[in-house]
Amino acid sequence: MLTIDRATYDAIVAHAKRDHPDEACGIVAGPEGSDRPERLVEMVNAAGSPTFYEFDSTELLELYKEMWDRDEEPVVVYHSHTATEAYPSRTDIGLASEPGAHYVLVSTREHGNNEGPVEFRSYRIVDGEVTEEEVTVVDGLSTSN
Repeated sequence: MLTIDRATYDAIVAHAKRDHPDEACGIVAGPEGSDRPERLVEMVNAAGSPTFYEFDSTELLELYKEMWDRDEEPVVVYHSHTATEAYPSRTDIGLASEPGAHYVLVSTREHGNNEGPVEFRSYRIVDGEVTEEEVTVVDGLSTSN
């Protein structure tokens, strides 16, 4: 199950709507081993595409260096789908290289960058196996373990 605070949830949805019709992407880092998504990092979709996302390799390397320095890990890896449901594509599954991460997909297909609900779903992707998980949105995350 993914537990995420309302501010981070809203920021991911806002990023997806803002970048529509291109796919948005980013990472939410958290303390190593905590499973707490605490620090949202919006990334640039280097592909600049409505049907595909790609992290900029230089930007991603810098983020990983920063996470290592801060004893963080990627807790959530997110991106948006602009014309299809919030379910990982074959490409998404192939790119999933963080077995401990929650893979969040936001579909903006219904309302685009206008007001209105989005589809927000989370998955675990390990060795090509996709398992959907429940998402719980809370007012704030507890900082105790």
